[in-house]
Amino acid sequence: MDSAYTIPAQTRIGHVHLKVSDLDRALDFYCNLLGFELITTYGTQAAFISAGGYHHHIGLNTWYSAGAPPAPARGVGLFHTAILYPTRKDLAAICYRLTEARYPFTGASDHGVSEALYLNDPDNNGVELYWDRPREQWPLKPDGTIEMYTRPLDVQSLLRELA
Repeated sequence: MDSAYTIPAQTRIGHVHLKVSDLDRALDFYCNLLGFELITTYGTQAAFISAGGYHHHIGLNTWYSAGAPPAPARGVGLFHTAILYPTRKDLAAICYRLTEARYPFTGASDHGVSEALYLNDPDNNGVELYWDRPREQWPLKPDGTIEMYTRPLDVQSLLRELA
């Protein structure tokens, strides 16, 4: 095996498939609250949803998890699913929508390279909603590497994008 192999730069994460305990409740959150489109269902146990008509960005299923409790927070597994919004204004719009719906956030951070909102879906799966700043605005360390950090997000500044 070539130890110098690097994954192609054009590689993308295609989709995430989540085990949920209640498919209708998950669809209510991901489609009715976050705004994903339902693409197809497989009976009453699985659904594929997307943004913009892609075959699926998120798969939801109850094949092994119908009625199950959330996974323990202090165990191995998915930390969160990160959903990248195209612009800061788009992130502001979903922030406003969630605030109006009184949906609880678990955090809001400025990471230098991005701004992010954090929440949990109804099965306590972590969800990050974020936008990336343009690459030329990313903070750099003196050696030229990216300097990411976690600082409080100025939510009021974010929401002014909607004015």
